[in-house]
Amino acid sequence: MNVKRLVVDALTVFAASFVVSIVVTLLWSLVVHRTETIDWETSCRFAIVLGIILPWIGTRRGTGR
Repeated sequence: MNVKRLVVDALTVFAASFVVSIVVTLLWSLVVHRTETIDWETSCRFAIVLGIILPWIGTRRGTGR
């Protein structure tokens, strides 16, 4: 797997997990606290961690595209 593919995969996973995390924290705050707040810190943290770990695991297993 080349570096360009790894970077594209990392950015794709980062964007997807960032959006999903934003939606989940927004829905959680609406349901539990009845306020419209987004936990940006948690969303960024999950996106960074998953954006690094998931493509790396894919290359280690050999399932990278």
